[in-house]
Amino acid sequence: MFQVIGGRSVQVTRLLAPRRAVLVEAVRGRKSRNDPVAKSKVGRIKVPPPVDPKETVVLKERYLEYQMITRALRLEFKEEVLRKKYEKETGSMAEERARQDAEQHQALMAFNNQENLRLLELRTLRVQKEKEEAELKQVEATAQRELQLQEFIKIKEKEILKLQEDVKNFITLENLDQRIEEALDNPKNYNFAVDKEGRVVKQTILQ
Repeated sequence: MFQVIGGRSVQVTRLLAPRRAVLVEAVRGRKSRNDPVAKSKVGRIKVPPPVDPKETVVLKERYLEYQMITRALRLEFKEEVLRKKYEKETGSMAEERARQDAEQHQALMAFNNQENLRLLELRTLRVQKEKEEAELKQVEATAQRELQLQEFIKIKEKEILKLQEDVKNFITLENLDQRIEEALDNPKNYNFAVDKEGRVVKQTILQ
């Protein structure tokens, strides 16, 4: 459908059609890269605001303290909420569980005491047995030393008796002439050969 308006033919349906929503950006428009610098900002040097070092340290410490306090409060609130939830869910069983824990603790302590007494008795018996064995070993060692001493005395007595017998055959000034005469009357020949069994197999004749 067309209608003549101001000497022009315009489609009425197009004019009567609803307009579409205008798309507008949510942010403020920015200048493009090719736009020149504003005259009021020509030659301007952007300098960051001055920062006080002492103030920065104080602010940093206060911020850390704030974080610690906030974290502690958050954990405390969380713990309280969990504790209330736990008490709400298991509140009826808390007393019973505590009583059972107390009874179990008492039973374990009684068992521990009995076990300690049993181990003490075993330890006492073991120490007594070790003491008796040590005393027995000491007595045996003393008897063994006495026996060794007696054997040593017997050996020395035999050596003394043998030495006394040997003394009778010693050459002294009194029997020197007699022993010389006996040696001359009974000459001995030591020039001989023996085999592996100790038998004399060859001997020279005295002249």
